[in-house]
Amino acid sequence: MTTATTITVWLPDLGWVQAMGGLPEPMTADVWTGDEELPDSAGEAEIVVIPFGVPGSRLAVLGKLPKLRLVQLMSAGAERVIPHVPPGVTLCNARGAHDPAVAEWIMAVILAQLRSLPGYTAAQHAGTWAPAPAEPLAGQTALIVGYGSIGEAAERLLVPFGVRVERVARHPRPGVSGPGDLPDLLPRADIVILLVPVTPDTTGLAGARFLGAMRDHALLVNAARGAIVDTGALLAELTAGRLRAALDVTDPEPLPPGHPLWSAPGLLLTPHVAGVSTQTIPRARAIVWDQLARYAAGQPLRNVVGERGY
Repeated sequence: MTTATTITVWLPDLGWVQAMGGLPEPMTADVWTGDEELPDSAGEAEIVVIPFGVPGSRLAVLGKLPKLRLVQLMSAGAERVIPHVPPGVTLCNARGAHDPAVAEWIMAVILAQLRSLPGYTAAQHAGTWAPAPAEPLAGQTALIVGYGSIGEAAERLLVPFGVRVERVARHPRPGVSGPGDLPDLLPRADIVILLVPVTPDTTGLAGARFLGAMRDHALLVNAARGAIVDTGALLAELTAGRLRAALDVTDPEPLPPGHPLWSAPGLLLTPHVAGVSTQTIPRARAIVWDQLARYAAGQPLRNVVGERGY
């Protein structure tokens, strides 16, 4: 709770104020788009809403704001920002803002891979008519590794297609297994969906041992971060034709010209767009406004980034 008569908030755009229907009292807004040059209100900024796409090198500015108390993200991933948040400052993510879009991307790439749509697209461009039997989604088992709100949204789409869903999270609970169960779960899964945040425990999680435990012809779907997957190990599996994959994120990212992933067999690749839709900004604004209202009223904040894991 704050006792200030005015609370200064940095927003990515002043148009947000009108779009959100105004700011909660007693807040006033200034604009920071991620530039090196700081607004004149730097000495008063109490809340900073981090704009999309700000380079990590610019986040050092957070340590230069003497009255900073809250950093609000518009993304679920917080790994780039965490190292720059000063002690005593609360960091919150936008858990829930991107759930529908990411879940829809997951469904889209799974169906595209099972129904061989990338191959048919290539055949169309080549003017080749080559029908072949399709692989059904119904009856398959999907393992969601990192079962949070996005995983829940993905499950809601998968189940009506007749998919059996297994769940793994850092903290096991009824219906959700823990990381120690992965060796038993991976060989049973037809589809493995990665949704974990980047932490020391999850970096390189999908390495040679993880991928080797997956059943032949299984599909790996990564909607998390590129660092979760060992690129070399995945390339070996794809090149051998044992596994398939759909990646929205890569390591490195963006993928440089000539990288082997561009031409890897059995791979469907998109440029980190799973969470991007026409509703991304409106949903993020709604989460920001709710957070600002909570802060102004001295209520508990939502989506506080504390113990990081999956």
